[in-house]
Amino acid sequence: MSISPRFRTASGFLSRMAFAAILAVAGLAGIAPAPASAQASGISIELNKLEEQPNACRVYMLFENPGQTEFSEFQLDLVLFDTNGVIARRLSLDAAPLRAEKTSVKLFDIDGLACPKIGRILLNDMLGCADASGKRTDCLKLIKPSSRVDAKFVK
Repeated sequence: MSISPRFRTASGFLSRMAFAAILAVAGLAGIAPAPASAQASGISIELNKLEEQPNACRVYMLFENPGQTEFSEFQLDLVLFDTNGVIARRLSLDAAPLRAEKTSVKLFDIDGLACPKIGRILLNDMLGCADASGKRTDCLKLIKPSSRVDAKFVK
């Protein structure tokens, strides 16, 4: 007894549907593997500390890259606002390299600006971002900004 080609097609379709249903149930049950990449987990950047220096404000930023992607280029376009909401300064911060599965602290001084005058720091854009595969355009979407100080850090 032979199976008609039409039946095999329907059978193959039903098999694919059953497989898709199994995958959907596995995902709902939490047993499907989750992707382990920077894109899946994101990159947290925390404005951790502002420290007054002679004629400057020292900024400490905490970078958490829990994924498996190492970034060889990671340059932030930052805009600083004073406590009245007026733009005080714009600067570029080169935070590279960001190693995979690593937390790191980057610090920089802002000359001529007192720490109490900083009301908010805006992550305006990414000036450059690259990993082993080359230039990336999705890095801004990966970033989760936060702040431990009175000044806000937003994107």
